[in-house]
Amino acid sequence: MPTIDVHTHYVPKAWPDLGTVTRSGSGWPWLRIESEREAMIMVGSSEFRAVSADAWDAQMRLADMDRDGVDVQVVSPTPLFFSYAAAAPEATKVARIFNDLALEICAPAPDRLLPFAQVPLQDPDAACAEADRCLANGHVGVEIGNHVGDLDLDHEGAVMFLQHCAEQGIPVFVHPWDMPTSPRLDRWMARWLAGMPAETHLSIIAMILGGVFDRVPDSLRICFAHGGGSFAFWLGRFENAWHGRPDLIATSDMPPSKYVDRFSVDSVVFEPTALRTLVDTLGVSQVMLGSDYPYPLGERPVGAVVERSDFLDDTARNAVLGGNAARFLGMAR
Repeated sequence: MPTIDVHTHYVPKAWPDLGTVTRSGSGWPWLRIESEREAMIMVGSSEFRAVSADAWDAQMRLADMDRDGVDVQVVSPTPLFFSYAAAAPEATKVARIFNDLALEICAPAPDRLLPFAQVPLQDPDAACAEADRCLANGHVGVEIGNHVGDLDLDHEGAVMFLQHCAEQGIPVFVHPWDMPTSPRLDRWMARWLAGMPAETHLSIIAMILGGVFDRVPDSLRICFAHGGGSFAFWLGRFENAWHGRPDLIATSDMPPSKYVDRFSVDSVVFEPTALRTLVDTLGVSQVMLGSDYPYPLGERPVGAVVERSDFLDDTARNAVLGGNAARFLGMAR
């Protein structure tokens, strides 16, 4: 079974002026090239994130994968590109641009670099159409953000899109993004350290209490990034609240613990004790290797926490390193 990393990102080396493409002015992301190997993602006139050539250079990716013993990467958009706040026609244009560039990045190694597409989730019809276009062109799944403005994944548009993915057999990777900002959260990267796990946790709660898992076929293959945020640690609190305050919380058909086999999470939790919590809470079949490559808050070498987890036997370790992802991606049938 190959070792499969389900959580990596790309940034193209260049893309068109999105303000010109969408005819909607400034404020779009663009790339300021610093050198052949370094660049800065800009949003309007503000610096967003420094990136290196490993974000777009397939040969650098492959060399790093070989160094870490990774056979296959799922290569997903950087969430900044989602454009959910834009009008749907503009977001659709942006999605097409980045999705087509993703195919170019992955083209040198189509068996090892598997592109996931982005979709204009604010318009479910457009999102379904773009997902179908991308799957026909060589993408193997989709990455979506965990919310659209103030709408979580239980809003009607998201449910419609997830139903479509279930029916078409399209795997879905959910990534937190657009975390709230405040003076308290703007220190020490707290939006990423505290806000990102909370966002993912909230989205899983919405999927359960909003009845999404009750409405969407159990054929839906959906994975939440970053170990599902803080969900596994606080499932007991969630379960207790469901039973203790059913007047407010018992809006799903079953208690929260009955849904843990309906979704997967990645392994980007950095410590064996945290990984054990995921495995003990969700089951080993629901955890897949992830790294957040190539970003500095990711895990390197990829799979280190899985290898250090002596509570996993060989069968469980192989499942986390690749077997579960092969099933998620439709490679193992």
